Amino acid sequence: MNQEMIVVLDFGSQYNQLITRRIREFGVYSELHPHTIRAEEIRALNAKGIIFSGGPNSVYDEQAFTCDPAIFELGLPILGICYGMQLMAHHLGGKVEKASHREYGKALIQVKHDSLLFHGLPDEQVVWMSHGDLVTAPPDGFVVDATSPSCPIAAMSDERRKWYGVQFHPEVRHSVYGNDLLKKFVFDVCGCRGDWTMENFIDEQVRRIREQVGEKRVLCALSGGVDSSVAAVLVHRAIGDQLTCIFVDHGLLRKGEAESVMKTFREQFQMNVIKVDAKDRFLAKLKGVTDPEQKRKIIGNEFIYVFDDEAAKLEGIEFLVQGTLYTDIIESGTATAQTIKSHHNVGGLPEDMKFELIEPLNTLFKDEVRALGTQLGIPDEIVWRQPFPGPGLGIRVLGEVTEEKLEIVRESDAILREEVKKAGLDRDIWQYFTVLPDIRSVGVMGDARTYDYTVAIRAVTSIDGMTADWARIPWDVLERISTRIVNEVPHVNRVVYDITSKPPATIEWE
Repeated sequence: MNQEMIVVLDFGSQYNQLITRRIREFGVYSELHPHTIRAEEIRALNAKGIIFSGGPNSVYDEQAFTCDPAIFELGLPILGICYGMQLMAHHLGGKVEKASHREYGKALIQVKHDSLLFHGLPDEQVVWMSHGDLVTAPPDGFVVDATSPSCPIAAMSDERRKWYGVQFHPEVRHSVYGNDLLKKFVFDVCGCRGDWTMENFIDEQVRRIREQVGEKRVLCALSGGVDSSVAAVLVHRAIGDQLTCIFVDHGLLRKGEAESVMKTFREQFQMNVIKVDAKDRFLAKLKGVTDPEQKRKIIGNEFIYVFDDEAAKLEGIEFLVQGTLYTDIIESGTATAQTIKSHHNVGGLPEDMKFELIEPLNTLFKDEVRALGTQLGIPDEIVWRQPFPGPGLGIRVLGEVTEEKLEIVRESDAILREEVKKAGLDRDIWQYFTVLPDIRSVGVMGDARTYDYTVAIRAVTSIDGMTADWARIPWDVLERISTRIVNEVPHVNRVVYDITSKPPATIEWE
């Protein structure tokens, strides 16, 4: 498939994924690559254009990120953003200097030259700046497109070579016409068509999976989460009954979750799903364990053992499906970005399982996976399922995990989800759930003294889970939730609401 692409080079900006996402929103495929990528690799990708991201360095730093000089000989359109513009200027013979003061926040630019990037846009624009250096003299062939009170060269262009630079961040929403500017680069400068759609993505992935697998058999660990569900349905569309899914019910799922998974995948999609009831096995391993890290390790390891046992019963399996996302690939390490964490789909599968991986989602962001799931006909309750920790309710029961405590969390969480949905808040709140702290408190119910559990409600708003704020749920909704939990869930006499942001707290309690 001759897929047009915009390549984004990562120079360490906190916004680099945002650039890639913005381009994809236009219907043009885009990938983020380390700044160390070679020119011949970019040529092999059939890129229509290149964007240099921003970054924290100065071009004069000893360890400053740079790029392969041969990139400038590819004859491709280039847009440099912030540090990317400074790098272009520095490399091409312009002058970059330290600013008299660092500029961070909104700024007003004046458009001085009607280049393709600014054609048809207002002469005055609010943009988002974040820089300590600036270009003070453009390279030969460049003209100044825009200025600001603090930045004499806020944008520059060499339209003959289709090279552009902006000192501000068009990918950030605070840059009012930033999206328009990026569109002009992608369509007017690079000449992209904008025909990257989920329908096309499905067709291409189905073709690739069939090509990779042939007539062989494939295994998938199905958790019921968004990623594994979408990956499984996509692979099933490609190869049908050659796919076998293993669904491990470890007893740590939310209310009705196991039943929902089986109904959706076995009945609706007619998939071959093996359900393993391992509740007793997991509870026995967790007996007496209170340390959260130990609980996580036990649950993760036990999942591996159960999955391994079931996989060993199947013959002729050569491939394993994993729901790895593009963010997992990026976070696990471009040469520029700090490695945030190692990713273990479905709790981390055995390294010695000699399967070839199928990762059909590894070029998609989370919101794109949801869009793909909808396109594949997966029900909303799975597509829009909230982030759920691998250890499940095992880390939402603080202290020792018992069946009684799990039931309290399951029932209270179901009430919370029901009331939040009823109030029309389920798409506004990023994540919401109940937690059972390992404490009891005194209460009065039916004129009698009680000494029962406290349930905590955790609800946060967030973009990506890296930072989060506690959700301002209306008091009347919270009151209904509290009243129902105390009245309908046995052994609970108190409900509290967690109003801590992240940081300092994490979203999960354990």
